[in-house]
Amino acid sequence: MTRSRHDRSLSFGSAAAAYERGRPSYPPEAIDWLLPRGARQVLDLGAGTGKLTTRLVERGLEVVAVDPIPDMLEVLSASLPETRAVLGTAEEIPLEDNSVDAVLVAQAWHWVDPERAIPEIARVLRPGGRLGLVWNTRDERLGWVRELGRIIGSDGDVGRFDVTLPAPFSERERHQVEWTNYLTPQALIDLVASRSYCITSPAEVRTQTLEQVRELLATHPALANSTGLAMPYVTVCIAATLSD
Repeated sequence: MTRSRHDRSLSFGSAAAAYERGRPSYPPEAIDWLLPRGARQVLDLGAGTGKLTTRLVERGLEVVAVDPIPDMLEVLSASLPETRAVLGTAEEIPLEDNSVDAVLVAQAWHWVDPERAIPEIARVLRPGGRLGLVWNTRDERLGWVRELGRIIGSDGDVGRFDVTLPAPFSERERHQVEWTNYLTPQALIDLVASRSYCITSPAEVRTQTLEQVRELLATHPALANSTGLAMPYVTVCIAATLSD
C-alpha cells in the first residue's frame, strides 16, 4: 500500500460521526449469503463505526469488531457496549488461532495488503471457515445518482470488485443484491463528507464539493423540496472457504 493510500485509510477518524450518520447498512440478503451455515463466532474486520457489526449482533452472533482507528471504535462501542471492540488491522489481527467461523470485511478490502492479510485471516479462521468481502456501490443508472457521481466520483463498474482470494482459500463465489436505502438530505451530505477523498482534500475543495451536493439537492427535479431520498445500491459480495 502506498503512503498516501495508507494515510487515506486512516483518515476516517475525523469524520466518524458523519460516517455513522451517512453511510448505509447492509441488506439482510447479502449477510445471509456471506455467513456460513452454523456460524456462531464472527470477526468484523475493518468494522468502522459498526454498520455491519450491528446487523451481525442482531442475529445473535458472537462478534469481535476490529478496526485500526480509535475514533471509529468509540462510536461503535457507544451503540454496542456489549460487543468486543479491539484495535487492529487485517495484517495483524489481535485474535487467537482458529477462533472464528467467519471473517467479514465490509467496505474495507481495498485498504488491505492482501499478501499480508490472507495468512492472518487464515490463521484466525477455523478449518472450513469463510472469508466474506462486501461493498455497497451506488446504482448510477438513476439520473440524480449519476449526477452525484459526477460531483464526488463515480462508483463505476461493479466488476472491479472481482478480487482474487488465493490459497489457502478456495471455492470462491460472487453474489450481488440490489436494494434501496432511504435517507434524509442531511444524511446524503454526511455520506459525502465521510468519503476519504473529501476528508483528505484541502478545506476549499471539501467546501466546494459539499456545496455542489447541496446545489444538486436544491435544484434536481427528483430531489428539490424532498425530505427523504431513495438511494439505490448494488451490494457486491465475494466469499471463499478456508481449505480443511
